[in-house]
Amino acid sequence: MPNFAPSFGKETLRTTAVTQQFEQNMDYVDFIHLNVLEKKVLNNSEVSVQYLCSKPCIINLEAVASSEFRTGVPVYRRRWKDEKNLYVSRTRQVHLKFPSIMVYRDDYIIRNSIIVHSVILYAWISHKSVSSYDVEQNEDYQDAVAKNYTFLEAVPPFERPYKDHKVCLQWGADYLWMLQANRIPQCPHESDGVQILNFIYASSGEKTGIMKKFEQFENRELETVRQHQIDYPMFTVSIWLYLLHHCEKDLCGILYFIDPKEMYSTPAVFLNEEGYVHIQMHLMRGDDLAVKTSFSLPLKQWFRLDLSFKGGQIEVSTVGKNLKRHHHQSFTFREDFYYDDTAGYFVLGGSGYVNGIEAFFGPVKYYRLNVLETEQISNPLHDKETVEQIELYYERCMDIQEIVYEYRYIVRQGEKALRNCYYENYYLELIYKYGEKSKCDAFMWGKELREKYRTLFKLLQEMDFSAPDVLEDGSDTVVEVGRRIFEKVAKGLSSADGLSNMGSSVPLLVDSSCCGYHKASYFLAVIFETGLSVSVDHTKGLLYSLVGAQGNERLAVMNLGYKHYQGINNYPLDLELSYAYYSNIAIKTSLDQHTIKGEQAFVETIRLMDDELLKAQTKENGDVFMWLKHEATRGNAAAQQRLAQMLFWGQQGVAKNPEAAIEWYAKGAIETEDPVLIYDYAIVLFKGQGVKKNTKLALELMKKAAAKGLPQAVNGLGWYYHNFKRDYRKAAEHWLIAEKLGNPDASYNLGVLYLDGIYPGVPGRNQTVAARYFYKAAQGGHIEGTLRCSLYYITGNMEDFPRDPEKAVIWAKHIAEKNGYLGHVIRKALNAYLELSWHEALLHYILAAETGIEVSQSNLAHICEERPDLARKYLATDCVWRYYNFSVSQVNAPSFAYLKMGDFYYYGYQNQSKDLELSVRMYAQAALEGDSQGFFNLALVIEEGNSIPSYILDHLEIDQALHSSNTSLLQELYYRCWNNSNQESISPCSLALLYFYMRVFWNNILQSTLIYFMGTFLLSILVAFAVQYFQALSAHNSPGSRSEPSSDEHSSSGNSNEDATRLVQQDESTFSNNLSQQQSDPQNPLVTG
Repeated sequence: MPNFAPSFGKETLRTTAVTQQFEQNMDYVDFIHLNVLEKKVLNNSEVSVQYLCSKPCIINLEAVASSEFRTGVPVYRRRWKDEKNLYVSRTRQVHLKFPSIMVYRDDYIIRNSIIVHSVILYAWISHKSVSSYDVEQNEDYQDAVAKNYTFLEAVPPFERPYKDHKVCLQWGADYLWMLQANRIPQCPHESDGVQILNFIYASSGEKTGIMKKFEQFENRELETVRQHQIDYPMFTVSIWLYLLHHCEKDLCGILYFIDPKEMYSTPAVFLNEEGYVHIQMHLMRGDDLAVKTSFSLPLKQWFRLDLSFKGGQIEVSTVGKNLKRHHHQSFTFREDFYYDDTAGYFVLGGSGYVNGIEAFFGPVKYYRLNVLETEQISNPLHDKETVEQIELYYERCMDIQEIVYEYRYIVRQGEKALRNCYYENYYLELIYKYGEKSKCDAFMWGKELREKYRTLFKLLQEMDFSAPDVLEDGSDTVVEVGRRIFEKVAKGLSSADGLSNMGSSVPLLVDSSCCGYHKASYFLAVIFETGLSVSVDHTKGLLYSLVGAQGNERLAVMNLGYKHYQGINNYPLDLELSYAYYSNIAIKTSLDQHTIKGEQAFVETIRLMDDELLKAQTKENGDVFMWLKHEATRGNAAAQQRLAQMLFWGQQGVAKNPEAAIEWYAKGAIETEDPVLIYDYAIVLFKGQGVKKNTKLALELMKKAAAKGLPQAVNGLGWYYHNFKRDYRKAAEHWLIAEKLGNPDASYNLGVLYLDGIYPGVPGRNQTVAARYFYKAAQGGHIEGTLRCSLYYITGNMEDFPRDPEKAVIWAKHIAEKNGYLGHVIRKALNAYLELSWHEALLHYILAAETGIEVSQSNLAHICEERPDLARKYLATDCVWRYYNFSVSQVNAPSFAYLKMGDFYYYGYQNQSKDLELSVRMYAQAALEGDSQGFFNLALVIEEGNSIPSYILDHLEIDQALHSSNTSLLQELYYRCWNNSNQESISPCSLALLYFYMRVFWNNILQSTLIYFMGTFLLSILVAFAVQYFQALSAHNSPGSRSEPSSDEHSSSGNSNEDATRLVQQDESTFSNNLSQQQSDPQNPLVTG
């Protein structure tokens, strides 16, 4: 009797265990076993079938496969009969054959192989008549006398072999197949759970918010489910909130969807004045229905608002920090909602349609296809430290505000009683009027509270609460107290050695911030973020940035926008969040420019390295201003125009004085007949800015200026007909003329006509044409036009404006950085620098630089280079590295900043390591900006034996044929250096190019090393002598020229003749060594002073 092989199949209840039979007369039991050598789905897989039949039998094999689309599909069958070998164990080898799409990879013939989930190989024995062998026996397995099965492992499609089809493809078909033969497509890993917001967002209650757009799923199955759920939505939204106030008026936006027609769609979740949640849904039949919760949302505590939507049912819950449910409510509609989250965009907070809530948004999670219970939602509060800091801040501030309000009330009540006593006593009344003001000496507060807020009580005692600028409204009083505290601290910090007193100033700034004066909040944010005379504390820096932004402090909002735009200082890169902040200030910039009140100044790009611009700065008693005033008095129209602009906008160091500016506008308009002055005076008369409105005179002047061909005056006439006469036909006529003359205001105004649907002869609104006009206006620098376009880019709702969040941020940032309040801080910094008030200059340049404006960043880095002792003493961060690094990350970075960073990477800067590739990239970027020094430094890099990566040379558009030859590269770089420098005088580039040609010439003619050395040496002496002669001659001819800066003021952006002189004096054989030894020389073009 043969030995039995072990079975790899699974025995079933109907399978009897096999025992060896030694005697022929014993009862025999039928059995079948499977032994698969390689348990994978492969063609020609060998299976060993061992069986025993007690009667004539039929042995059956069947393989059944299941895929993602079908189950239980027979893919292999084999049957044979055995009538003779009874009572004997037999073994038969079978080779399995499967369909090609199961076992081979896709190729030119097999186009769609399938993914197999499972394959089961069944085996069974039937005692049926052999005559029934040819009859189908589909149900034999259940009635089998013995049966067994085993699993076969499916092979992934891209691990399968190619099939040899034994056919010869045409050459073209074979080539096309070979191009894609080894490509393995990656299936996108997608989930319906989307984290809309990861970081805390400070919502100030303005008409700006976070805008998110969702695309269709890449995964076919998920997208199919989404489309099926359009008329029966199933989704969940989870939002963390720290609510400061309920809605002041009507409804405030929490989360809502805007469709392509700019209408609210499903869902629209708002907060009302009483704190209840208002939920509006768009139904399948086309109309809208809304419900309101019976519970209100809590104030000044973190909670999670969970909303789930299923068909026509809504579930609303609130959950605390401990994840315990506080409230729950269900709503059921009789009709299902319509919901397509790809046809429009989501908004968190405010938008052009509704104000946002006054709150902090925490993490926001959106499940696009699933309805989840509260316990199933995964949306934790990540930054628990900041969350707790926000809670502690507002708890402390409640105490401070209560103290200030009660203290003021006590003092006012005391004054009222004294006035009653002094009413009939003239002497006592004089004492009250001119004597020392009342203050509260006997406190009603406990000793512990007085000790805790000792500095606050001391300041309150020093304040005069009878002053007329303190309003009756208690809340305004608190803000006024905060302002006074802040001004006292700011004055101290701006004084000589003021930054040394930062330790005592910080508690006062905290009190000012708590009183609601959020300039103090921004000061604190910058102080802790940069380590300005304190230890760096990023948590506190973030806290006060968020608090200041929530309180609508413009610089704090810009600071957050910038940090999220760049993804720096532990702030995540989030373009939609950045846009929410920047668009807020961009809108305010447009409004601020139409008001002459507040601490505003024109934002001017004045670099501290530009001596000419610095000399042009003046004051009302300065030489430039006095000269302009003299010329303006004599009737010089250009002087009158410039003087009026300086006074109206506060430019060039002159204090803002709209009244004086209008006098010059009027004088120029009447005396000189200058069209620009006439137009400017007409505008102020129309708007009544600093002067009484006079529409009649304004119209006469506007027509006069338009008759002189001034484009903005023609536009002004259109504006008059639009706003005063409602004559849209005449308005459009004038705007079309002005638009042809290149006036961006006219382009914008034409866009407004199309957007409002009032363009003459054109029925209805036309957003597409309007957007084109807005874009044209934006290209001309129009603020509102730029804002419109940035909105189109962030929403992606316009056909001509594909969604581009980065471009939206750049455009909004550009407008925000024109804000007058930022300009005021920059002007204070510049004035302090010119007056050598270093502490004040450092403080205000840091405040401006942290908002992300490039000119202040590079100016601050320059100050830190100029006064390294000041930077080391008061700043915990590396000022020079930090702000030059910030500068080169901007889209409008100056070339000298690239050169500086190139030097830092080339030589290494303090604790920063060297990085040749980054250095070359910086020099190349400077070269692309048209700076000859960039080309010069690239050439020196090659001269030192280094190579420049090919992709950088391609970026510089240098012919690839030159890449392999250093001589050719040097010639090209020196030529471009010379071509981008001043070609009318001797420059380092011209000398370097001359010396290069001489070296090449000398190498081609002279072979002797000794003669070459002596000739080069003599030639170098002659060239050096010639350069010195020209310098002496130039100095003799122009005695009034500006002196060269001292050695510690040199930078790589300064092109000096010494650069080339030194280059000429170096022998070619020692050129590389000499250059490396001169790294400490401040006049080396690659060294930063």
